[in-house]
Amino acid sequence: MPFNSFPFLVFLALVLTVYYPLPHRYQNHFLLAASAAFYAAWDWRFLAPLLLTTSLDYYCATRMVATSGPRRPWLILSVCSNLGLLAFFKYFNFFSPFALRIILPLGISFYTFQALSYTIDVYRGELHPTRSYPDFLLAVLYFPHLIAGPIQRAHNLLPQVSNPRHPTYQGITEGLHLIVWGYFKKVCIADNLAPLVNGVFAEPHPAAFHVLLAAYAFAFQIYCDFSGYTDIARGIAKLMGFEFVLNFRLPYFASGPQEFWSRWHISLSTWLRDYLYKPLGGNRRGPARTCANLMLTMVLGGLWHGAAWTFILWGFYHGLLLVLSKSIPPRFTNSVPLWLRVFAFFHLTCYGWLIFRATSLAQLGTMTAAILTPGTFDTTLAGNLLLLIAPVIAVQIIQQFTKRMDFLSLPAFRCPWLEVRTVCYAAMLYLTLFRGGPAQSFIYFQF
Repeated sequence: MPFNSFPFLVFLALVLTVYYPLPHRYQNHFLLAASAAFYAAWDWRFLAPLLLTTSLDYYCATRMVATSGPRRPWLILSVCSNLGLLAFFKYFNFFSPFALRIILPLGISFYTFQALSYTIDVYRGELHPTRSYPDFLLAVLYFPHLIAGPIQRAHNLLPQVSNPRHPTYQGITEGLHLIVWGYFKKVCIADNLAPLVNGVFAEPHPAAFHVLLAAYAFAFQIYCDFSGYTDIARGIAKLMGFEFVLNFRLPYFASGPQEFWSRWHISLSTWLRDYLYKPLGGNRRGPARTCANLMLTMVLGGLWHGAAWTFILWGFYHGLLLVLSKSIPPRFTNSVPLWLRVFAFFHLTCYGWLIFRATSLAQLGTMTAAILTPGTFDTTLAGNLLLLIAPVIAVQIIQQFTKRMDFLSLPAFRCPWLEVRTVCYAAMLYLTLFRGGPAQSFIYFQF
């Protein structure tokens, strides 16, 4: 049941109808059953590895504080079981000389990292393990974030599961805003951009302008697709009294690689920082070691996305940008106007998306060569692209300068906001329902 399907909307309506009148304890039991049913609807067999690793993580965390002996073996068992299962399903055919017919469980990369953060935090003494197995299971299985995040930390989500939740009027209105805006970005923008992007990447020898167009289009497609999913997930959670972490913060306004990764897929980038980069030594062991740690973190971050050389190269590319940015003196960087830095880094990001989207290194080479070849400008295609992305650009400009992510709540301006909000929501709903592109699966479902 993908979010952008009618069965899911029916499922959500039923869940909310049953959820609200129940007391807290039964709300949790009901959400656990509903989340299991949601996941099993894709393929009931996928529940087995999910329940296996989740149960093992709960047991290992419990034993860490219950045993009088060393805790490290329990951590090793948790890490090895989680990463071993992930490696088998996701990377066996990539690294093995022979192939198996393996079906990748949905969301395995997301729930693996979420469960690992729990046992690692318990091992570090930063979190006391929960006594309630159902509560821990619900924190991992909760359906809004299960398939594609945001990656939730136990210290943030577990207390919300364990304690009574009281949805407020403000929370519900904020949730509805996120849901409508998320669906608009996914259905009306990302799905309409998909045929354009897919068409160019299907060409054996695309023209230079077509490659540039596809790079720009995919930059907005993947942003609207993934941030749209995140907004819907956060909105649904708000309807039930949960608060998810912010996963996107206007990433295309970043003026450099470090700022970009503090704005894009924040739950993953902070996970990699806290559980990989810092344990490797971070920036505490000299410039050379810092650069090596950055490169390794970003390459593994690229590999997290999938078993393909293009993902590894994409991670290496962003690692290289981070390393190079550290070698540039700050006074030189600050002497360049901010708008120019944002403009330049946006284009570096777009080339990164070309690496990310390419189906092979050979195709990437062909497209890179095409970009360097003079070509003609197609005003029709450029106009179509601009028409599609204009709404999200306009909204992001408002968000950037007002510092408000809810662009429809702007008390600094005096005008009839109830009427304005009504018109805006009506327009977004109309465009989503009647002007959406061909239905596409969420891009991050494959990860």
